[in-house]
Amino acid sequence: MGNSRIARMTPPRALLLAATLWLGISGPTLAAPDRVVSLNMCTDELLLLLAEPAQIASVTHLAQDEHEFPFWRTARRYPANNGSVVSVAGDRPDLILTMGGIAQDRTWLAERIGAELVVLPFPQSLADVEAAVRTVAAALGREQRGRQFIAIMREMSAARPEAPQETVFLTDSGFSVAENSLGAEWLQLAGLRVPEGQGARVTAETLLVDPPALVIRSDYRRGQTSRGQYWTGFRFIERSPDTRIVLTDGRRWTCSGLSLLPEITRLRAALAQ
Repeated sequence: MGNSRIARMTPPRALLLAATLWLGISGPTLAAPDRVVSLNMCTDELLLLLAEPAQIASVTHLAQDEHEFPFWRTARRYPANNGSVVSVAGDRPDLILTMGGIAQDRTWLAERIGAELVVLPFPQSLADVEAAVRTVAAALGREQRGRQFIAIMREMSAARPEAPQETVFLTDSGFSVAENSLGAEWLQLAGLRVPEGQGARVTAETLLVDPPALVIRSDYRRGQTSRGQYWTGFRFIERSPDTRIVLTDGRRWTCSGLSLLPEITRLRAALAQ
């Protein structure tokens, strides 16, 4: 995926960064931003992993929720915002990170408070994840840190098992990861493959008729699910003597970004037992 889809930033610093990224030239050295904020939980993840701690001015309140975010302890070291530009104006940021669609007034507000704005698209592939890492690392002046994470991703990809085991990824609501999705690519790094033609949801009837040999089960908010809300499909697979269930940290799959690296390593080890 080309860098042209990776970020929208306000000039003039953005133009210099874009020239360096798109053309591969050695442009002028840009001063690293001193105060950086994130308005999205997925950019919270990138900020916390790539930035110098002293650069971080605030993260979203969701990042501080232990049920939502794997690095919530680290996130609680910093002030929280509500995901709006207005809520970070008092932080005096010189760089704002966010992801997905963004209203035009946010761009205008960022300009008014003198902040650069980087808007990342939601990643659809591991290549997109790498592109986001490169963009954020460059914006932070932390290119070497970004290259280290990308190297880990590529080493993990090169070392993935040659004969992947078929698995079904399931949440407690029956949602799954579709074939050819970002989630499926991450599972491939763990030596797993999604069944051919699978969509983003699995029906309870499918599990009753053809129980899978292996289920990777998300534990996202599992403890908060009452028995009355318990999805019927899990009753079928839990009764199947031929189905193995391996739990995974569902919070890391929300963004399907860098926080999955240690989880994929853990899954590899668990599956090898």
